Amino acid sequence: MNNLTLRQLRYFEALARHGHFGRAAEACGVSQPALSIQIRELEDMLGSPLLERTARQVRLTGIGEVFLMRTRDILRSVEELAALTRTAGEQLTGRLRLGVIPTVAPYLLPRVIHGLSDRFPGLDLRLREVVTRKLLSDLAEGRLDAAIVALPISEPSLVEHPLFTEEFVLVRPLADAARPVPKPETLREMRLLLLEEGHCFRDQALSFCRIPATGARELMEASALSTLVQMVAAGIGVTLIPQMAIETETRSAAVSVARLGAPRPERTIGLVWRKTSPLGRQFETLTDIVREAVSFPRQGSANVRLSLPLDSQLQDTQFS
Repeated sequence: MNNLTLRQLRYFEALARHGHFGRAAEACGVSQPALSIQIRELEDMLGSPLLERTARQVRLTGIGEVFLMRTRDILRSVEELAALTRTAGEQLTGRLRLGVIPTVAPYLLPRVIHGLSDRFPGLDLRLREVVTRKLLSDLAEGRLDAAIVALPISEPSLVEHPLFTEEFVLVRPLADAARPVPKPETLREMRLLLLEEGHCFRDQALSFCRIPATGARELMEASALSTLVQMVAAGIGVTLIPQMAIETETRSAAVSVARLGAPRPERTIGLVWRKTSPLGRQFETLTDIVREAVSFPRQGSANVRLSLPLDSQLQDTQFS
């Protein structure tokens, strides 16, 4: 056991996560034979098989499951140990692995990246855009340092820091612009276009329209907000999008955008990180940069409203 290396632990964790030697090797940036050799040496040192190999995938053995839990604890601790070198001041330096949900990333990241690069030229920012469930898994297992998600998460091991609150708006065909804005119960009867399962924005839209998850199977779905808006422009149905997406997604679509009646649907976006992370103070600095990037006044965290192209007087705006 004296020759056990962090490289072997990282390769094993990647293999357990992907369940496939080829995909794990690609994720680790090495050849498949090189990864296989390291895993075999690891098993030889332990004197016990960690994996059950089949033609198409690998499965963990009983000892492999236990070893994986310990491995992830070790790798997470190593990452946090490395982060200690960045805690001397408020400056963000070195590598920062930040995850962002897909319904935020395209609209917020360009602004945030610009602000970070100007203020912290020594920062090596690594970004990952996936759904909330995957972000939280990567965060818990030490593959991410922090994530921008919709709150609340209600995970005891994480710190939640609200950034801003934004409304959902209704997007409908241009021909419907003069019609009254439908109520939530009316939306249930319309052809509602939603993101596919796994997106928290989908769940929030279903909740507002009071549609049970089991009743959403007949609704039309897409993997991105841009697809939903183009489907609306084609007259297929209506959809909801977050306020920050209006400018980008309606720029080239013949649609109308309307605010819904009170109580208006909304979501709070926040930054989350592990309570054990030594970078808590630096993450608080990051929240200030995000707030500056979306240009709204600071008025008490989660109750602050996003200042983007939808003012309080707007009832229906046409785009074409």
